[in-house]
Amino acid sequence: MVVGSKINSVMVLAGGVGAARFLRGLALVHDQRATTALVNTGDDTVLHGLNISPDIDTVIYTLSEAIDPQRGWGLSNETWRAMESLKRYVDVRPTGSIAAPEWFNLGDQDLATHFYRTARKSEGADASQITSEIARAWKVAQRIVPMTNNVVATFVELAQDCQAGKAGEQISFQEYFVKYQHSVAVRAIYFQGAETAKPNCIDELSRAEVIVIAPSNPIVSIGPIRALTGIDEVLVANRERVVAISPIIGGHALKGPADRMLTELGHESSALGIARLYKSIASTLIIDSVDADLKDAIEREGLRCIVTNTVMSDLKVAGQLAQTTLDSVVR
Repeated sequence: MVVGSKINSVMVLAGGVGAARFLRGLALVHDQRATTALVNTGDDTVLHGLNISPDIDTVIYTLSEAIDPQRGWGLSNETWRAMESLKRYVDVRPTGSIAAPEWFNLGDQDLATHFYRTARKSEGADASQITSEIARAWKVAQRIVPMTNNVVATFVELAQDCQAGKAGEQISFQEYFVKYQHSVAVRAIYFQGAETAKPNCIDELSRAEVIVIAPSNPIVSIGPIRALTGIDEVLVANRERVVAISPIIGGHALKGPADRMLTELGHESSALGIARLYKSIASTLIIDSVDADLKDAIEREGLRCIVTNTVMSDLKVAGQLAQTTLDSVVR
């Protein structure tokens, strides 16, 4: 078994609140300077002319202990005066204009991050450089890296006619997730630009002593990373060093649409369903104690299965989960 303090390098494939909380726990048990988080950017968007990277910002804000603990995103003690002031312009914008969108809230403090990211991009800085600067500004010691410096955009295809559009139409992930509160059924997911995008950290990924697939939505948080050319090949080649944590507990996601999305796309919404999605790229799956009865079935899929508490209700539990994850990799 690996002792966490003796591991030189850990790579975490990350996206969303679950990954951010896991990384915060990992910071307790492993040298932060030897941790790299490769973060999903498929749900990045541009609103109000600003470049917004929700998963990257959630990870950085969480690691800096500035995140709003109730929402799991955005900053604590946030105010919303800029968003409230946008309502002044709703009645004057021309038909068809996308100015002053009200469905995507940006807090007053959070706006500063988007101002900085947008200005630096206009100066020619790439996503990795900008992310590094933002992380340093928030005193984050872990290395936070966007999955690619190229633009990859996640789109969902509607399964039926609904308020979002007609069946077969595609909408952006943020429209699906925020505007329509992931209440519309989907029948396909697309990662536009993934086939030509160059992944970041692929050499580091191949050299990492431990590779963790965080407890993130496997379809729209981990899926965009896996869609990049070469990522799955590296994971397959290093499968014995890859450990995944199931984001599905008792058949449900703790946060977000992962459970419903899995079912709609023909997968099983369970820890066993997660095992089937990851069995080609991971040798170990960590599941929650409520799913202990699935352990044998998961191991019949060819993975080692570890049962523990995966609900990161506080920092202590997150640290324990991180240590269990590190200890699970056989060298």
